[in-house]
Amino acid sequence: MSNFELLHPAVRHHVVNSLGWRSLRPFQDAVIPRLLAGEHQIVLAPTAGGKTEAAAFPILSRMLTEDWRGLSVLYVCPIKALLNNLETRLSRYCELLGRRAALRHGDTSATSRRRIVQDPPDVLLTTPESLEVMLVSSRVDEEILFGDLRAVIIDEIHAFAGDDRGWHLLAVLDRVTKLAGHPVQRIGLSATVGNPQALCDWLTGSCDGPRGVYAPATAAPAAAADVAIDFVGSIENAATVISRLHRGEKRLVFCESRARAEAIGTELERLGTTTFVTHSSLSVSERRAAEDAFANRENCVIVATSVLELGIDVGDLDRVIQIDSPGRVAGFLQRMGRTGRRAGTTRNCLFLATTPTALVQAAALVDLWRDGFVEPVVPPAEPFHLFAQQLLTLVLQEQGLGRSAWRDWVGRMPGFAVQPPEALERVIDHMLAERILFEDQGILAIDEPGERRYGWRHYMEVMSVFLSPPLLTVVHGRTDLGHVDASSLMPKAKDRPIILSLAARSWLVRSIDWPRGLVYAEPATDPGTSRWRGNGPGLSYALCQRMRALLADDGERPGWSSRAREAIRTARDEFPWVSVDATTMVGARQRDLKWWTFAGRAANAGLAAAIGRRIAGSATFDNFSVTIEDGQESDSLADILASLPGLADEEFLPVIDTDAVNALKFADCLPRDMATRMLQLRSSDIPALRRVVAEPVRRVIAGE
Repeated sequence: MSNFELLHPAVRHHVVNSLGWRSLRPFQDAVIPRLLAGEHQIVLAPTAGGKTEAAAFPILSRMLTEDWRGLSVLYVCPIKALLNNLETRLSRYCELLGRRAALRHGDTSATSRRRIVQDPPDVLLTTPESLEVMLVSSRVDEEILFGDLRAVIIDEIHAFAGDDRGWHLLAVLDRVTKLAGHPVQRIGLSATVGNPQALCDWLTGSCDGPRGVYAPATAAPAAAADVAIDFVGSIENAATVISRLHRGEKRLVFCESRARAEAIGTELERLGTTTFVTHSSLSVSERRAAEDAFANRENCVIVATSVLELGIDVGDLDRVIQIDSPGRVAGFLQRMGRTGRRAGTTRNCLFLATTPTALVQAAALVDLWRDGFVEPVVPPAEPFHLFAQQLLTLVLQEQGLGRSAWRDWVGRMPGFAVQPPEALERVIDHMLAERILFEDQGILAIDEPGERRYGWRHYMEVMSVFLSPPLLTVVHGRTDLGHVDASSLMPKAKDRPIILSLAARSWLVRSIDWPRGLVYAEPATDPGTSRWRGNGPGLSYALCQRMRALLADDGERPGWSSRAREAIRTARDEFPWVSVDATTMVGARQRDLKWWTFAGRAANAGLAAAIGRRIAGSATFDNFSVTIEDGQESDSLADILASLPGLADEEFLPVIDTDAVNALKFADCLPRDMATRMLQLRSSDIPALRRVVAEPVRRVIAGE
C-alpha cells in the first residue's frame, strides 16, 4: 500500500481532485509515516522538489485526524519574501480542508495582526522575530495563543543554523513549547546540507521523542545540469552579455552585494533591458514588484542578492546567471535550483566573472560541486549575547523573572545547555552590575539604565538579534524607495550633485533630513551609485584549497568559455610555484613576505595572530595568504614557522579590535573579555589551521 493511503481521506481527496495530482513524489510519499507518527524530522530534497507539501500534507492530515483546534501549526521562514510567496499556496491547502492560514511578519498590517490574536488561524506563517514580538506583547495572551500548538515547520533551516538567528529560533521555539505545555513536533526543510544528522541534533536538542533525517537515496547528477563559466572582465561587460544573451527569456541574475546588484541593474536599464532589482535595503513595494515579475513577467531580468536564493517559487524562470561567484557550494545549488522546473528543461547557471580571482573561485566552486561536496552547517560558538537577549525578552514576557527561572524556558536549548553554568551566571551578574537588570527578592527586572538603553520603541530593538549599521530612508514624494548607508551621501566633489541608485533607477538627492534619517530625492537621468557597509564571512578552507589545486593543474573543464580558458591559463602563469603538496613563502627579503596557504580567511587570521605575536613587525591576512612585514633574519622566521604545530589552540585566536566588539549587539550585556573571546572563536578555523601548519613550507625568491 502506498503511504499516501495513510493520509486523512479529505487530504487525499483534495490532492487528487482539487489539485489534480496523480500521485505524490517518491520522497513526499516516503516521509508520510514518520510525520504522521509525530517524529521530529529533517527533510532534505532538491530545490523545487516539493518539500513544503511533503511537510504540510501529513501535518494537515494530523490536524484533521486528531481534531486540532486553535493555532496548532507554525510555519517559520528566514525571510519575509519566502513567507509572502508561500502564503497563497498554504492558504489554499488549508481552505480546501476547512481550515485557515494567516501571515505575520514585519510588513503585515496592524489590522491583520489584531485579527490573528482575536481569531487565531490554524496555521501561522511567520519569522522568529515576529514570534518573539507576540511573546512579549501586552496585547497578546501568549498562553492562550500558543496553548494549542502541535507542530512547527522550519523552511530553509540551513539559513538559520549557520548564524545567531538559529540560536534565537531555537530559544523562541523552546519558549512557545513551554507555553503549549506538551511536546511540539519539529520539522526542518532544506535542499542543501552537508551534515544533516548534526543539523537534526541541533534542531531537536531540547526535545524528547524519536527523530531522524530523510534524504532521497540519490541526488540529481551534475551531468543533468548546464553549467558554464565565462570571463567578461567588468560589470559593464557583464551587463552587455546579459542584455544580448537569451533575449525573450526570464533571467535571474545573482550578485554578491547590494551595490553590485544596483550597478548591474542600472547598466541593464541603460542598455534597454527590462530589469527589476531586489535586495534587503529596498522598500516593501519595490521588493514586491520584483517578486511579482517572477510570477507574471516574461522577457525580463531580475537582479538579486541572496534574498532570492531561498525557496521562493520563481515560476517559469529560464536562466540563472551568477556575477562572479558565491562563497559556498550550498548557495550555488540553491540558486541553480531556481531553474529546470518545467518539463523538458534542465537546471542551468552561467557564471560571468569580472576579475581573474573571481574566475578561479567560480571554477573551483564548480569543481567541488561536481565532486558532490556541500559544506557542513556549523552554528556559531558561545552565543552568550543571545543568552542576554533572551533574559531581557523573558523579563518582558513574564513581567519579572526569577533569577533561575530562565532554565525552565531556555535552559535545554543546545547553545546554552553546553555552556558552563558559571559562565551564564557571570552574564547575569554583569547585567546587574551595569544596571541593565536589577534584582528584587530574587526577581529580575529591567533597571532604569536598561530601560533607557533598550526601551526605545517599546523594546523593539531587543527583539532584533543583529546590530545593523544606521541607514537613511530615501523617499520620492510619499513613496518609500529603500535605504542607503550614510557613505552614499558624501559628494564625490564639491558642488557636484549626489545621485543614488535604487531599484535600478537613478535618484537625484534634493535634501537630507539627518535628524529624521530621511533623504528626499527625485528621478534623475545620470547614473548613480549607492553603498552599504558589511563584510562577508570570507572563503572557506575547502574552497581555497580547491582554488590552489586548480592553479596547480594544467587541465581544462567542460563549460569553460574560450575567454575563461585563456584567463585561467594566465592566472596559472602568474602562480607557477603553487603546489598541492606544500604551502609557499614568496619574497626576496624578510619584509613583505607572503605565505601562500590557500587556507581561507578564518585559518589565516589565526596564523597571522600567532606569527604577529612573535615578530617585531606585523602579520596581515586575506583568504589566500599571510603577509609578514618584519626585519628579522630568515632563520628566525623559519624557527617561528617550525614552532607553529606545537602551539596550543589559544595561541591562534585572532586579534579582535574594539570596533568589532562594539558592533556586536548586546555586547554591553557581557563582560568585555567574554565578548572578545566569543568573537575570537567565531573568527577561527583551528582544524583547517592545523592542516596548514602540518604541510612543508617552500621558499620562492620573488622574480625567479
